[in-house]
Amino acid sequence: MTDTSATPSATPAGGVDHRPQFFVKQKLTMMVNRYEIRAANPDGSEGGVIAIAQQKRMAFKEQVTFYADEARTQPVFSFKARQAIDLAAVYDVFDASGAAIGWFQKDFGASLLRSSFHLAGPGIDAYGQERNQAIAIIRRFVELPFAFHFDFTDKATGQLVMSSERQMSLRDRYTVTVPDTRVDFRLAAAMAVGLDALMQR
Repeated sequence: MTDTSATPSATPAGGVDHRPQFFVKQKLTMMVNRYEIRAANPDGSEGGVIAIAQQKRMAFKEQVTFYADEARTQPVFSFKARQAIDLAAVYDVFDASGAAIGWFQKDFGASLLRSSFHLAGPGIDAYGQERNQAIAIIRRFVELPFAFHFDFTDKATGQLVMSSERQMSLRDRYTVTVPDTRVDFRLAAAMAVGLDALMQR
């Protein structure tokens, strides 16, 4: 059951719903990739479900909507590609009312050897890459559940903005840490799911 007390607000106070840590868990089905976004308890363990998302496979123009409930009746944020079937498409992130709160884009050229992404929002201009170059290359040729890390740093200061760590498991599970208080949870969650959804492209 979704923990509604942890549900992201449609209009958070101050305009930013910052969460320093959360978890992303993926479940594969025949037609969709399903993601659970879970809160982090004070002790670092997994808490209740914050949002549920589904990505339709082979969609002409990708869009992923995050819902507050299992029945998927209350959308709380989303991301959508600006261009259809574009390996370097920009993905805009929207709040529940449809207002843009940021965007991300895969750096397709750099990603041939090391997956890389741009991430931007109010006051944020960051760039993210896989931390380990060797693992980045090996996993392109070997289908094993490698653990790997992504670090996003501010382009101007080099400070860590966000990190996503995939656990060593058959089902994709990520620990997402967001030390930068300027980063809205919804933007961070969209980027974390985008990392998984776009990793092999």
